[in-house]
Amino acid sequence: MAEISPVTGHYVTVDVDDARYKVFYLENGQGQPLVCQHTAGCHNHQWRGLLEDPDLTSRYRVIAYDLPWHGKSDPPENTEWWTEQYRLTADHFTKFIVAFCDALELTDPIFMGSSFGGHVALQLALRHPDRFGAVIAVEGADYSPGFYLDWWQHPHANAAQVCATGTWDLMAPQSPAREKWKTWFYYTEGSESFRGDLYFYSVDHDLRGRLGEIDSDRCPVVVMTGEYDYLTTPEDGRRTASQIRNGDFIEMKGIGHFPMSENYPVFKRYLQQALERVRATTPA
Repeated sequence: MAEISPVTGHYVTVDVDDARYKVFYLENGQGQPLVCQHTAGCHNHQWRGLLEDPDLTSRYRVIAYDLPWHGKSDPPENTEWWTEQYRLTADHFTKFIVAFCDALELTDPIFMGSSFGGHVALQLALRHPDRFGAVIAVEGADYSPGFYLDWWQHPHANAAQVCATGTWDLMAPQSPAREKWKTWFYYTEGSESFRGDLYFYSVDHDLRGRLGEIDSDRCPVVVMTGEYDYLTTPEDGRRTASQIRNGDFIEMKGIGHFPMSENYPVFKRYLQQALERVRATTPA
């Protein structure tokens, strides 16, 4: 008998900044929406372990989308996008996420993003505390300079190989080889979008001096960082959470920068802690 996953995929139309996107998303489960953003240059396949986990999907409606320009979500439908360089900004990124949640008519969703998705989780908590029940910033921090590289698309550089190989030493050495190679493979597919994502990650995103403005009473914040992450280190995550009133920090032992795809069973234990802390701070 064939084993058919309970995860389903759909497209939804999302309008942002005069651009119309056909956005692909995967979902499974029931309960409070848990909206998941993949890492820079990647796609929603990273969240498959969570999407197929009955322990979590019995309590949460897990939704993992492909950001436009990634995976199965194309560039805009109604613009000559090929005439401009793709560069993601905090303004557009946050507007898109709110518009996506509005398009699906999600009530009180928890937003969870990893890497540049962790950065934008903090931006959402600052800009839209009333739209989200909580945010979980995985591998996120207030500022991560230095990774937007001008030579990325030079003809002498194999961008796909650079993107993929750069992920390898960001993962924990004890993470399963099969899952590490899958994470590597995901990044061979996203080199065109990766550089534009890193513009947000390293240039446009800068919340230094502004984390104290986040109203964690309205939108609880949990920051989670893997001990093997040298891009956004545990020290970065701890510092960031400490500057948010009632901000929560979890250091994830034995895992690196891509926790949900490099070793989901380890990540799951820490995610359950984060969700328990969110529930504890949410009024009944």
